[in-house]
Amino acid sequence: MAQEIKCVIFDCDGTLIDSERLCCQALVNVFSRFNISFPLDDALKHFEGGKLADILLNACEHVGVNISLDVLEPLYRQELKLLFEQDLKAMDGANELLEYLKQNDIEFCVVSNGPLEKMQYSLELTELFPYFQGKLFSAFDANSWKPDPDLICYAAMNMGYSLTECIYVDDTKKGIEAGINAGVKTFLLSQVEHSEVETFSELASIQQWLNEQRSLLSV
Repeated sequence: MAQEIKCVIFDCDGTLIDSERLCCQALVNVFSRFNISFPLDDALKHFEGGKLADILLNACEHVGVNISLDVLEPLYRQELKLLFEQDLKAMDGANELLEYLKQNDIEFCVVSNGPLEKMQYSLELTELFPYFQGKLFSAFDANSWKPDPDLICYAAMNMGYSLTECIYVDDTKKGIEAGINAGVKTFLLSQVEHSEVETFSELASIQQWLNEQRSLLSV
């Protein structure tokens, strides 16, 4: 059944900005400082997003080392900052989709498990920030991290819409779990199908889906 969508809630990393490979490369680079081999393909295979502390702990467990987060986290953030400044780009189709939403009076916002400053910094580097001023929602503000659903509910509430008026787009299993738990129509941006939600390989497909919904509603 067609539904009127009034707001699109985006995840940030890997959804709006092409950051997943850079995040994994930062892990590889940091562990190499300790003479620990962590191949990039291996990091990409096991990277699931989420809270940074959990990512680092899981990475330590995966390579069989015990390094204090107090040591690891600042090194990781430093390495990631350098990689972002060199190579971070918007996801293909991001600008076109955001312009489509603006032209069709569909609101949008962005959520992230990361701090607000990191989200803003990433969006500024990719020149997407002007679209999202005043519409950034961090798990640190909601005091809840995906896969818990509270961050998505918090964003919808602050945007002034019910969850039935929103859709949520994420690229990770934990993000999809958060959307499902929140009860919002959820899309996975991935090359790999998911059994519980619709999966699109590119952001342009979100625009196509929205167009189809608008066409059905106008019949």
